[in-house]
Amino acid sequence: MSEAVLEARDVGRSFVQGPTTLDVLQGVTLTVRAAERLAIIGASGSGKTTLLQILGGLDRPTRGQVLIAGRDIHALKERERGMLRNRTLGFVYQFHHLLPEFSALENVAMPLLVRRTPIAEARAQAAALLERVGLGGRLTHRPHQLSGGERQRAAVARALVTQPKIVLADEPTGNLDGINAEAVFELMLELNRERQTSLVVVTHDARLAGRMDRICELTLGRLREQGATASPSGAPGSVA
Repeated sequence: MSEAVLEARDVGRSFVQGPTTLDVLQGVTLTVRAAERLAIIGASGSGKTTLLQILGGLDRPTRGQVLIAGRDIHALKERERGMLRNRTLGFVYQFHHLLPEFSALENVAMPLLVRRTPIAEARAQAAALLERVGLGGRLTHRPHQLSGGERQRAAVARALVTQPKIVLADEPTGNLDGINAEAVFELMLELNRERQTSLVVVTHDARLAGRMDRICELTLGRLREQGATASPSGAPGSVA
């Protein structure tokens, strides 16, 4: 069995709203292994984005642990947590979040520059990956000069340029039309196969989710793998 690159152990997240405590996540347990592709589905407002942010160290759980490459990301100091994210995680969002004042090449090279990769090397790696995603002729273009599909492909390249162990994607095709959505999703699957980077995708698109290795559904704060059997008590089984 391949190594676990991400583990969530009994993760809970609550929000206090006046006199009310809202339990968004209740004991989520999850294991993602090397090169695995996992979809997380669920109704709007079910906590999918909250879970993804906790898995990526961008939000803290109320309880539980998240281990990235064997390290509890939420037990680290802010600087160490940032370094672990930079070296092991890639993020793709519904909106590309490219910096408007920088070119496609500069945007994609930025995560490498953050880890102090020499500028020439960072630019060379970014250029090679942009060529791979079909943007070799758009290196100097700024985000407003790119189409929606091109911007999202640049965002995928930025997520992968550091060769992370795992990519976390939150509705990565949700802002694209059908043709561009299919092209970007297919690109992510191709790069997953080529680079053996694990892929966790939050999506509302059942057709896209069906192309992943596993599908987990978040309902009432609990995560359950589709096809898994319930425990004798009727509670959802653990997802591993």
